Amino acid sequence: MSAAVLAPGFADPVSDAQATFRAALHAMAHPGRVMEAGVGLAPPAPLFPATAAIALALLDMDTPLWLDVAADTDEVRGWFAFHCGCPVTGDAAEAAFVIVAAPGVSTGFGDFPSGSDEAPERAATLIVQAARFRPGQGRLLSGPGIDGASLLQVDGVPEAFWAWRGGQEGAFPRGADVLFTAGFALCALPRTTIVSGAEG
Repeated sequence: MSAAVLAPGFADPVSDAQATFRAALHAMAHPGRVMEAGVGLAPPAPLFPATAAIALALLDMDTPLWLDVAADTDEVRGWFAFHCGCPVTGDAAEAAFVIVAAPGVSTGFGDFPSGSDEAPERAATLIVQAARFRPGQGRLLSGPGIDGASLLQVDGVPEAFWAWRGGQEGAFPRGADVLFTAGFALCALPRTTIVSGAEG
């Protein structure tokens, strides 16, 4: 077993997982608001600390995980097996969670489960790694949890993602929820959020 597989997870598994869960929940309740997670974590590349923290807090043996080509390495698979015990699936349609470490080269966002009117909870949650967040500029976000509207630019995420996301609007309660990460930062784009405009 390699050193990467044995790299530590949370220093305090209970309190750190709870803090990460609260940060993710707060981000979901307030789309576009940037939170912090993963301080102290050093996961195997190309995972960001915030990505790893979300995984440690939310994944377990009952949450099949799909990894994009950038994240699908032996070290990453071993790290998840050791710390989360989650199965890694090669079938996007089976995924409960998805990690897109390199969105610029990823395709097929529409392949992931979006739930159904009867069982919307069966939609996948996407964790998409970005270059950085720039609140106050970029795309216009509106909907539940946002006071009027807010602006957020997510660098490093291609137009293909936004086209896929735009195609989900109007399908509620179906649709995937998205957590963006950038280093130790995270923010959320729930299925209820309406996105308009383009990043400059």
